[in-house]
Amino acid sequence: MKTLMNQPLSSFNDHFNTNYEHMDLNFQAESQSLWLRMHASPRPCFTHELLSDIQSLFKQFYAMPSKNNPVKYLVAASGVPEVFNLGGDLNRFNKLINDNDREGLNAYALQCVDVVYECSQLVNHGITPIALIQGAALGGGFEAALACKVIVAEKSSQIGFPEILFNLFPGMGAYSFLSRRVTPNVAEKIISSGRMYSGEELYAMGIVDVLAEDGEGENAVNRYIKQNQSRRTSHLAMQQAFIQVNPVTLNEMQAISDIWVDTAMELDERSLRIMQRLVRAQGKKVAVQTDEGQVA
Repeated sequence: MKTLMNQPLSSFNDHFNTNYEHMDLNFQAESQSLWLRMHASPRPCFTHELLSDIQSLFKQFYAMPSKNNPVKYLVAASGVPEVFNLGGDLNRFNKLINDNDREGLNAYALQCVDVVYECSQLVNHGITPIALIQGAALGGGFEAALACKVIVAEKSSQIGFPEILFNLFPGMGAYSFLSRRVTPNVAEKIISSGRMYSGEELYAMGIVDVLAEDGEGENAVNRYIKQNQSRRTSHLAMQQAFIQVNPVTLNEMQAISDIWVDTAMELDERSLRIMQRLVRAQGKKVAVQTDEGQVA
């Protein structure tokens, strides 16, 4: 597999901070694309720290007039082999629920919502967000990808919402963004099944936009950008128009996250035990067998 070579960051560094602890930034000057590779620790999930890094980057985007922004494409990818992102910080969920800390859980949920919503609005700032899924994209990882305007996935990637296995549901954008890509009935089936779908399956359903052979995801992203650069203005305008026709509002997402928090605070001991098993799996990146099924 070919790897991306580092390009000079002069025009990017003139405007942006690049020093982040939980993600690496690689600006490709020729394609005007910024590659964001997540590497949260101790688990490859959306920790508070990773979310804060992303929020900081987005604030820099918004502070700059679109015409002066050297970034035209933001590619969300992973620096962890075989994992795009394993979703919410289940260890944090478990502790907050056990401590009966609804305020803390709500604060985390709203931070997730803010990141996903702002990602979905990047086109209004002249940036097309692209998700590159290589490996597992679970729960919030799938939600983050759905917030991007373009999803590129390798064929054998494992993608889905496992939350139903511990009696919860994905509450940070899954319903909102998935129901804009497929019918509400299909969206509900995907969310309620708890099963993992391959990149190939989701491409056939119209959820994945670009399907890549295993190991060729980066090349597929580069080809997509190259093929569409000459039509970028019209594509960006159409993406902005789509938001107007099919708006996902911050109020909608926050209302759903409130339902998610209320539901999470009512989880029973059995559900919390399953969640804790998944926490261990996040650290090891292995499959966990529950009574209802298997989660990668």
